[in-house]
Parts: sequence; C-alpha cells; structure tokens
Amino acid sequence: MNSGSFNIFQTTFLLTLKHLLNIMKKTTLLVLFFIGFVFTEAQTKEELESQKSEKQAEADAIQAEANAIQATINALPGWRVGAFGTIGGSLSNFSNWYSQGAPNNSSGNIGFTVNAYANLIEEKFFWKNALTTNLNWVKLDNKDSNLDDDSFSPTTDVFNLSSLYGKNLSEKWAVSGLLEYRTTILDNFNDPGYLDLGVGFTWSPLKDFLVVIHPLNYNFVFSKGDTVFDSSLGAKIVADYTKQLGDISFKSNLSMFQSYKSGDLSNWTWTNSFGYTLWKMFGVGFDFGLRNNKQEALNYALNQFEPTSGNTEPNFNNVDNDLQTYWTLGLSYKF
Repeated sequence: MNSGSFNIFQTTFLLTLKHLLNIMKKTTLLVLFFIGFVFTEAQTKEELESQKSEKQAEADAIQAEANAIQATINALPGWRVGAFGTIGGSLSNFSNWYSQGAPNNSSGNIGFTVNAYANLIEEKFFWKNALTTNLNWVKLDNKDSNLDDDSFSPTTDVFNLSSLYGKNLSEKWAVSGLLEYRTTILDNFNDPGYLDLGVGFTWSPLKDFLVVIHPLNYNFVFSKGDTVFDSSLGAKIVADYTKQLGDISFKSNLSMFQSYKSGDLSNWTWTNSFGYTLWKMFGVGFDFGLRNNKQEALNYALNQFEPTSGNTEPNFNNVDNDLQTYWTLGLSYKF
C-alpha cells in the first residue's frame, strides 16, 4: 500500500470511528435519560401511593372518631325512634292482546312492609315498642267477563305490635313484662287475634340483641263464632336482633308460644327484613316470614271441608299443618 492510499484509509477510519463514537454517545445519553425517566416515574408513583396511604389512614382515623362519637350518642338515655321497610308494585293493561287467554285485562300488585320502633332507654329500665306489618293487594280484571272482581284483593296480611318493659337487674339481665298482639287487618280482623301477656326475664347479651324468657304467659285467642281456637297458659320466648350497619338495615324477630295445655295450641312466627340504601333514604329491600300455627291450619281445613264429600272431617290429629311462608322484594326506605 503506498502512502497516498494509506492516508486515505487512515482518514476514512478516523472519520468512521468518530462517527461511531458520536452514535454511542447519543445512544448512551438516550439510555441514561430513559433509565432516569423510568426511575423518576416509579419514584413518583411510589410517592403518590405513599401519600394515598397516609390520607387513607387519616380518613380511617376520622371515621373511627365519628363512629365513637355516634356510639356515645347512642348510649345516652332517651328515646330512639325509626322505621324501615319495602314498597313494591306494578300495574298493567292489555287491549286486544290475542296471544293470551284474556286479551282484554288489567292487573296490578301493590304491597309494602313497615318495621317501626320507639325505644326508651334509661339507666335503670327500658321500654321497647315495635310494629311489624306486611300488606299486599293484587287484582286481575278480565274485561270480557262479568264474573270476576275488578277490585284489589288482599293477599298478604301481617300485623304485629309488641311492647316490652324491663327493670334492669344487671348489665345483661332484667325482670320484664311483655304485651304482644298479632292479627290480620285487611281481612278477618281479630279473627283470629292473639294477645300475649306475660312476665319473666329479658337477657341482652349484645346491644342490638335480646331474648325474652317468660315462663308465665297467657295467650288470649280471639275469634268469632264456634271455632277451634282456644286460649291457654304457657311460656313465651322472643328473640329479636335489630342492626344498622352503614347503609344496611336488618331486623330478625322470632316469637314462640309453648302452651302448657296442649302442643296443638302452641305457635311460632319468624319475620326477617333487610334493607340496603342506595340513595339517601331509598334502596332495595327484602322481607320474608315463616309461621307455624296448628289452630289456623285446622280452622282453614274445616272451612274447606264438605260434609257430603265422604272424606274424614279434619281434626288436630289428621290436619296437614304445613309451614306458612311469605316474602316481599321491592324498593326500600328508612328514616
């Protein structure tokens, strides 16, 4: 290689090396910038998450203080009054809708439940009053027939009113007296009607939960005419749990009467109500109830019995005492 070619080669090599060094420098700066950006971004996210955790801890502490203040307010003597329940219903009208059996008809369903309370809590005594009711009406008017009824007819009919007074013996026990009245109010009012009057003790293991134990209780049963219903002396057990957890309202009540005269005169009723508030005082609610009463089952069977049918007349020994149930789903309210 002569000197001229060597100089050209040297110059080209140096220029190429310089160019590569410039590219490597820019690449290195770009990589360092990217690493720094990622690190800064990660650091910023960690800082924000840390700030969020701090703020959440502060909010939780404030909420805990508010809950403690509310608990103190709730523990003060005085009246506690409130109510919640469900409202449901639908209306429809059909004209010339030939694909169904009754092309011209109007129908509807309206119902509501109420769980209300008025409780007086004092240091030495308490007086708790409760109202539970579930009422429902339905109608189906076939406009092409003159034989049906176009009015709303009652279907669900539950009414329960109770008043419990207790004199505190200790933090959890009290000597108590209970008055409880149950009937229907839309149809066959007070036929039957049940009035329990009794004395005994009340156990309150929790603030929102109590158990009434009354070994001396008289169950008055009211009815019209010559019926199977009978009053008797017995024991009364009531368990009630009423709770408010944020937007959730819950009430469960079990009322049992055990007759000393005959097991056929015993009965129990268990009602439950749930409400979830979605906006202000309104939300969704669900109620259901179970009941067992052999006197009611026999009375119904006798009313359906045809003496000329050849079947055996119903009595306490052969009657089907099926479990009575109801449920309601709809719009809930509370105040």
